[in-house]
Amino acid sequence: MTKIAVLGNGRVGGNLAAALARAGHEVTVAARTPGAAADAARTARIVINATPGAGSLDRLAALREELRDTILVDVSNATTDGPDGLPADLIYPGSSLAEQLQQALPETRVVKTLNTMLFPVMTSPDTLAQTPTVFLSGEDAQAKESVRVLLTDLGWQKEWITDLGGIQTARATEAAILFVPHVIRATGFTPFAISIAR
Repeated sequence: MTKIAVLGNGRVGGNLAAALARAGHEVTVAARTPGAAADAARTARIVINATPGAGSLDRLAALREELRDTILVDVSNATTDGPDGLPADLIYPGSSLAEQLQQALPETRVVKTLNTMLFPVMTSPDTLAQTPTVFLSGEDAQAKESVRVLLTDLGWQKEWITDLGGIQTARATEAAILFVPHVIRATGFTPFAISIAR
């Protein structure tokens, strides 16, 4: 059992919080009240960033002290929205939200994962007809191992998890968000994930 704080109580955060609680973890979801995120982060071992990516850097940089020595699992993608509300462009071209977070929070171990799929797949990967892949990016091997354990709690088999290396590799997975609007326009909001076929 791990103490986990989920920042963001929308579809992504709510889905992750419910699944991790079912797996036996002690989960707190930060409500949208002043100080709630700070209180939740202060007592957690693992903090999940499920806030909208466009504002994540400012929100989390303000929690530098509360996030000291914690693992920050970043599942967000920082994009501008197109006219239909779907992702249009990356906010950090040539970089990534995960890299920006790690730079702003040097005493926090940032791990990027679960950002290359529609949100229902995050907690139900076995419902897809084909085997999905989930990626890990981060500088701290021990932190990535802790996140790998959380992923297995969410139903990800170990052979479906690919460690890409350091935090800079998050540039590649975050850029994959640019596929999403085109796939959704072509096929609707049917759950899907990126998969590496071998």
